[in-house]
Amino acid sequence: MPPKLLFDLDEINLDETVYGPEQIRARNSQRFEMEFLDRIIHYDVEGQIIVGERVVRADEFWVRGHFPERAVFPGVLQLESAGQLCSFFYAEIFDAKKVLGFAACSDVKFRGTIVPGDRIVIISKAIDMRPRIAKFHTQGLVNGELAFQATIVGMPL
Repeated sequence: MPPKLLFDLDEINLDETVYGPEQIRARNSQRFEMEFLDRIIHYDVEGQIIVGERVVRADEFWVRGHFPERAVFPGVLQLESAGQLCSFFYAEIFDAKKVLGFAACSDVKFRGTIVPGDRIVIISKAIDMRPRIAKFHTQGLVNGELAFQATIVGMPL
């Protein structure tokens, strides 16, 4: 049985953009084929919640080889998408000039297949925020269904 969602998405407009690609690039240093976060939909400092979006495209570098007969968005890149959302939240909170790098991932579960054309709505909830370490619960949804979940710990690089 899937866990309860970290945030009720019915409370927000999923078509609204709070931060776009340029604002994300101002906080996250990933570029080109390693940009895995398209926009921020919701940002709530008090509630420690951030919601972002990633649209999986058919022209991405991994599509040709993972898997040739049916492209499936790799799990490690799903976690990278969530990690970039967490990094953005951390950088906004601490006005950080450093990117948040992975220190640990735990409780990872992949619950569905993500393919080119899918829109992933990523929810991250901060559970421990300090200047030298941050911990988040994250979930990724496609068509309202939970596709992945993880706990991500990051440290500034």
